[in-house]
Amino acid sequence: MIHDPRRPESNSGSGADVRRRFGDGGLNLKPSGRMHVPESLEAGSPGRPLGEISVADPIFSCRDVSVFYGGKQALKGVTIDTARRQVLAAIGPSGCGKSTFLRCLNRMNDTIPGARVTGTITLDGQDIYSRRQDVAQLRARIGMVFQKPNPFPKSIYDNVAYGPRIHGLTRSRADLDELVFTSLQRAGLWSEVKDRLSSLALGLSGGQQQRLCIARTLAVQPEVILMDEPCSALDPIATAHIEDLIEQLRASYAIVIVTHSMQQAARVSQRTAYFYMGQLIEVGDTDRVFTNPQHRLTEDYITGRFG
Repeated sequence: MIHDPRRPESNSGSGADVRRRFGDGGLNLKPSGRMHVPESLEAGSPGRPLGEISVADPIFSCRDVSVFYGGKQALKGVTIDTARRQVLAAIGPSGCGKSTFLRCLNRMNDTIPGARVTGTITLDGQDIYSRRQDVAQLRARIGMVFQKPNPFPKSIYDNVAYGPRIHGLTRSRADLDELVFTSLQRAGLWSEVKDRLSSLALGLSGGQQQRLCIARTLAVQPEVILMDEPCSALDPIATAHIEDLIEQLRASYAIVIVTHSMQQAARVSQRTAYFYMGQLIEVGDTDRVFTNPQHRLTEDYITGRFG
């Protein structure tokens, strides 16, 4: 059990109290493998997602976004906004399209043969799929943290310095040293590695490697951070470190996280989007989605009736 000390105690049924109960394992989850199709599927999913799709002054705005891998449609007409300085959690069963959606936001689907994206995705009002868009510059603005830590086979220092070097973000070694220090400090790793910056990054623990990858992302000074199940390969202690870090980083960045853990979504996010079979079913404030879902599919999933 991971208890979040940041949230105040409450004797009422407030959102913070509910969120703490979810974080303490209060969900009625069935054992793994007991999956069945909910009766609500017979009625079909909504043509338009339920809940609060739009936000004021979004950093990302997605309209009718679909993704095709050859002849297979993996994402179906997704419309959603991403707010600044908030965490949006994408939840849903395996194969529901949440990771496909995440990869659309920094055009990683471009690297997959036969992949095709339709609809519109704007970052600060600019179409990221425009022919005039420089994809390398786009990915510098939108950092990505993957499910499995993937440090380069270089030193700890060179891992963090790699992005600033190739993008020309610093003019001197002193500037680069300062950026490496700041990035490691913000990732909560500086005190653990400051005396071995020249050591190989692959010698770090799994949790340290993941925080190093986050530091590497921060070093290129992105506007958005995408996280694809960043804690799935980590132990509970390392997971707690990453979740605390997400809470700190959202003061400066928009964060979109894909997670299979509903408890994690309840702990770290302010908005939650539920995906099913390639469709966005419901989106809204995390407390509202978990305590008062508007669609039966969402309710069935978060209460463990299927998935």
